[in-house]
Amino acid sequence: MSESLFSRLGGQDAVNTAVDIFYRKMLMDERVSHFFDDIDMDQQILKQKGFLTMVFGGPNHYSGKSMREGHAHLLKRGLNDMHVDIVIEHLGATLKELGVTTEDIKQVAAIANSVRDDVLGR
Repeated sequence: MSESLFSRLGGQDAVNTAVDIFYRKMLMDERVSHFFDDIDMDQQILKQKGFLTMVFGGPNHYSGKSMREGHAHLLKRGLNDMHVDIVIEHLGATLKELGVTTEDIKQVAAIANSVRDDVLGR
């Protein structure tokens, strides 16, 4: 059996570090930071760590909403494809900073793209 993306990325510590760096990038980017104005970021970061751990093939402790439910309120605030692209861009840049291989970054982008229609309510 091949090693999971979760293991190749460096397990839970690496995912936790990646999520922390990722949200720093998101909050500093004025194209997307407004989506987090009324969000409890500690809660958001915890949920994201659980979600990414699951989608990268680690243990599944994610109990949050579906992608469609979790982002529906953001559609009313103008969430669109450009914003999803920015998320993927920041996620890729974060992983690159952490020394993740180009191949694994492509796999992460593919996973993110696979939920695009759900995130955007299509």
